[in-house]
Amino acid sequence: MNTENVIEVKNVTKTFKLVKSQTLKGTLVDLLKLRSSKNTFNALHDVSFSVKKGEILGIIGVNGAGKSTLLSVLAETMYPTSGSVESVGVVSSLLELGAGFHSELTGRENIFLYGSIMGISHKTMEERFEKIVEFAGLEKFIDQPVKHYSSGMYVRLGFAVAVEVNPDILLIDEVLAVGDMNFQKKCLAKLNEFKERGKTMLIISHDITVIQRISDRVLILDAGKIVDLGEPDKMVGEYEDISRKKAGVISSKEWGSGEIRVVGTKVFDDNGQPVEMCDVGSSVTLEVEYEVEQSIDNPVFGFSLVNSGGMILFGSNTQIAGLETGVVAPGTYKCHLKFDTLPLADGEYYFSLAIHSYDHATNYHRIDRAASIYVKGPQKTEGDMFINTSWKI
Repeated sequence: MNTENVIEVKNVTKTFKLVKSQTLKGTLVDLLKLRSSKNTFNALHDVSFSVKKGEILGIIGVNGAGKSTLLSVLAETMYPTSGSVESVGVVSSLLELGAGFHSELTGRENIFLYGSIMGISHKTMEERFEKIVEFAGLEKFIDQPVKHYSSGMYVRLGFAVAVEVNPDILLIDEVLAVGDMNFQKKCLAKLNEFKERGKTMLIISHDITVIQRISDRVLILDAGKIVDLGEPDKMVGEYEDISRKKAGVISSKEWGSGEIRVVGTKVFDDNGQPVEMCDVGSSVTLEVEYEVEQSIDNPVFGFSLVNSGGMILFGSNTQIAGLETGVVAPGTYKCHLKFDTLPLADGEYYFSLAIHSYDHATNYHRIDRAASIYVKGPQKTEGDMFINTSWKI
């Protein structure tokens, strides 16, 4: 293992066998079929990545992407079908609601049971007991069997125990999805404390805002495979794009007579560098490459800026701007459209393009969502626009 890494995952695949029948005859038939790949399911497929000491890695993906299976493999509550996982240090995990708790035991008994499983002495757990109970806010219920706990009480106790055993590596699966606002704030404060202490954390959450804010890097999983791994803002934008496509929100279409065709698009920053993401208020330039098959007199180039739901936020064209394009001869050309500022809220936006005749009678080429830009906002807001405001009360 590389000395800088505390976790190394190499070519991990986790395959589950699918057995549906409940009758003896059906089960025997299913068992005979298990040799066939049609009766298996790869929850993880050839997954490889590493995590450095003190790093917070967020793991995101749509339901069924393999996130929880991956954390279970890292926690060794599940073993890979192939590949390997290496880790350095004490690993503590909160993988699912009440995982590791015995329903018939009290909260107090489960605290010491968890410590025993983690190899922590009874004396040490006694020293940490009051902190655990205080953090969980369960002073009145700590001697009640956990089977009588609500889901919120379960997860509060589970999180409190998982963090107070002072692990080197903490694995968390959706802990922030349960519990009230005050508890969630306590969780985030504890995670920030862990980060300051140089602890390593891997976190799954559908609260993308939290993942984006606290992670050093984000890993995207889809159908058991790694889609990408990198800087949080970029990964969140990519994930949101995947989510929308899976939900069927994005629909791209193009049409036209074809005398002029868009053949390529790029978005550049003020330094002339290609960009996929920019800050609110940034200046960007959209470059459109197009081919002309026959001479066209004064074609009109237009665009519209749309949000992820397809709503047009702004649109214009060369005719509205008073620009005459003249006679365009056959060949390949580029045109550039500069946006002095993009006062857009945090999110992904699309440029739809149109080239048509001056009299609007002929559409040479129209293409929806020909290019995109992810705008990174300083804070979450309502709507698509970002306007600097201040409150005085």
